[in-house]
Amino acid sequence: MSAGRGPIVPPATIGILGGGQLGRMTALAARSMGYHVHVLDPDAQCATAPVADRCVAATFDDPNAARDFAQHCDVITLEIEQIATDVLDAARHYAPTRPGPAVIGMVQDRAKQKAWLRDHGFPVGEFRIVQSADDLRAAVAHFDDTFVKRCRGGFDGRGQARLRDATLATDIWKTMGQSMAVAERGLALAAELSVMIARRPGGEMTAFPVALNHHERQVLSWSTMPAPLPPEITERATTIGLGLADQLRVEGLIAVEMFLTTAGEIFVNELAPRPHNSFHASERACVTGQFEQLVRAVCDLPFGDVSVVRPAAIVNLFGDLWHNGAQPRFEDALAGRGTRLHLYGKGDPRPGRKMGHLSAVGSTALDALSVVRKAARRIGVITEDPPAIAGVVT
Repeated sequence: MSAGRGPIVPPATIGILGGGQLGRMTALAARSMGYHVHVLDPDAQCATAPVADRCVAATFDDPNAARDFAQHCDVITLEIEQIATDVLDAARHYAPTRPGPAVIGMVQDRAKQKAWLRDHGFPVGEFRIVQSADDLRAAVAHFDDTFVKRCRGGFDGRGQARLRDATLATDIWKTMGQSMAVAERGLALAAELSVMIARRPGGEMTAFPVALNHHERQVLSWSTMPAPLPPEITERATTIGLGLADQLRVEGLIAVEMFLTTAGEIFVNELAPRPHNSFHASERACVTGQFEQLVRAVCDLPFGDVSVVRPAAIVNLFGDLWHNGAQPRFEDALAGRGTRLHLYGKGDPRPGRKMGHLSAVGSTALDALSVVRKAARRIGVITEDPPAIAGVVT
């Protein structure tokens, strides 16, 4: 429905479904280009509201609110994939929705996503769909080291568990709280990486440099780009990402999280058809960052250059920093060379909640990572070292 309309130029209005930090940064990029921005989010005081022209407080499963919202927009995109597909269907009768409901409907269900990847020939680790504690018990007996993940709603490490003991299957299954989950064989990982592809409605695509990522407690701790990995690995990962975006016919951005095993294999972990935490470093590293590129893609404008100007890295900041009313000494973090502070405008800094990030540049990706980790350490954020990977570019 949305293809063929042509460029949507300023001062048109871009609608964003979701008002978290990714919506906020998309809105800032859009406003710098001269667009108006409307946002729909359940929270009228969401992070995007202060930088939007209009904020509609509505749930992500309200088609009537979506229809009203869309009538005031020239194009609609999103910053969270937990949007009901009937909301997207309702909205696109009035404005193009990029990405559309077909992409979102597949991605937001982990079982459908895994099956789609497998059926379309993309590399995924061994998995099973489980629908009971008995199914999970059998999967653990087969896989031994097993990760079980909710089909819907789990993100940032939530809705996931790891187990090797089949006798725990009943208790773990109860925590899933769903009738279906995905059990995956644990892999011997050398590293985690991600690829970001931008695609215009007509099919033109561009790929950002690959990012090297590190998770702690199943949540992204730090990321650096370009990934200091052998070219054959980054080229293979990029080829997989481009193939995915093309077959999905995504309009906008799609981030592809991947595993690199100790045997040198690459497996797709999961997809996110939106801006992504692991590409915040693109705002410092590349000529064009991910948020401006999203605006260009959904408005069907020529892509910006994604060449690396200087390697960059980020460290995430969580609500733990504000524990018991503490105020982080951000001036200490900013004392380091090339370091910047990015706060998301969120209230209620709960432990584990992403509140912002630090970024830094350096002569190499690992140099940038060293700089930003030292800055984070000065305010009490201790992160783990990069993994030892054969062929790492120093």
